[in-house]
Amino acid sequence: MGGYDEKAFAPTAEEVAAELTRLDDGRTLAVCLVSGGMDSCVTAAIAREENDELAFLHVSYGQRTEARERRAFEALADAYGVTKRFVASIEYLTRIGGSSLTDERIEVAEANLTSREIPTSYVPFRNAHLLAIATSWAEVISAQRIYVGAVAEDSSGYPDCRPEFYSAFQYAMDVGTRPETVVEIRTPVINLRKSEIIRRGLALKAPFELTWSCYQAEARACGRCDSCALRLRAFAEAGVRDPVPYA
Repeated sequence: MGGYDEKAFAPTAEEVAAELTRLDDGRTLAVCLVSGGMDSCVTAAIAREENDELAFLHVSYGQRTEARERRAFEALADAYGVTKRFVASIEYLTRIGGSSLTDERIEVAEANLTSREIPTSYVPFRNAHLLAIATSWAEVISAQRIYVGAVAEDSSGYPDCRPEFYSAFQYAMDVGTRPETVVEIRTPVINLRKSEIIRRGLALKAPFELTWSCYQAEARACGRCDSCALRLRAFAEAGVRDPVPYA
């Protein structure tokens, strides 16, 4: 466990030097964290509108549906024409446990969208791990922005999806990278309802049919977990049929 995927994008010193030279012309390069879900899909569509080039990052943390999410990531990268791809593994989070997504002993709970409790699907401090990897890669390839599809307003209530978390991590990035490194975290959908994210995605022609959100199934979405329930409610509120299959 741990380490990096052997098939992941690993630039040579010559490629990094060439990239630095190319980006001196003022073009913007952004790293997008892409899980394969609908929020990161729309965030990537927004990033495509705001930047000249994208680099897609996917992180495996030992989640139950990693194989299906990885396929969604590759499909989205193909759809957006992204050739810079990096797949990292932090599957040591399964050894830490504490989440129904990474610990088989903890059952994935049925959705309860009225609950104010943090659900069992919360992976303790996961997004800090993801952002740290994104920051390292962004600094190496001279990306100016990192896009994250975090949602705070209409979501499961994970503490590492709140705006103040990203503000704090931005400060850590600013003081923990080279003086000449300037990388900005952008969370363009963090204050949107899920239905608003869908409408924004439709306007940008985001390929929702390529995404995957279910926490526990890989062939047909279960329709019962927290992620499926939020997604189904959002599509219903947006008045659009969800294109992925459900059991």
